[in-house]
Amino acid sequence: MFTIMTAVHIREQPHWPSMMRIVSLHGHPDDPAEFDRYYRDVHTPLVQRIPGVRNIRFGRVLAAKDGAAPPYYLVSDVYFEDAAAFEAAQSTPEMAAALADVPNFATGGVTIMVCEYEDFAPVADPSSVASA
Repeated sequence: MFTIMTAVHIREQPHWPSMMRIVSLHGHPDDPAEFDRYYRDVHTPLVQRIPGVRNIRFGRVLAAKDGAAPPYYLVSDVYFEDAAAFEAAQSTPEMAAALADVPNFATGGVTIMVCEYEDFAPVADPSSVASA
């Protein structure tokens, strides 16, 4: 199963916050070793070519808090500096190529979401941070 928010859905949104990212939640693949190889050697270079990408992060899900099997195999984030960079990337052939490539390796399904983000720096003295 593939769930992808398309550029049409994205343009219908009335207002985007300033910093944007694409988050992908990959289900457990049929062949994890082949998934890893393809993701690193084929798919990631396609994503690296998307104009306006600021950073790419991904990693395998190692555990669920309750000890159950993790619901996802891999989580990835593709960061854009701002909403304008994200919007501009939507109509590029590089973005189209990266999205079109997903069914070639995501045998466990994937959910792709558009998210905002904020960065917070760690503090040297944890006691100086207000608690909830």
